[in-house]
Amino acid sequence: MYVCICKGITDKQIKQMVLEQGVGSIRELKQQLDIASQCGTCAKLTQQVIDNTIIDESLFKDVG
Repeated sequence: MYVCICKGITDKQIKQMVLEQGVGSIRELKQQLDIASQCGTCAKLTQQVIDNTIIDESLFKDVG
């Protein structure tokens, strides 16, 4: 789904940055993607995607 309509950034792109680059905040994500830089409406949803990805990944990290 599109998280940032202004820049055409999807939740998959954000999740990829969290998992592959270790991004943990919007500030860190802005260094990689130009998100929340125009209207800012996507900031809250962006943080939710980041947080949920970190939580989901941590649940499965120690299994195995």
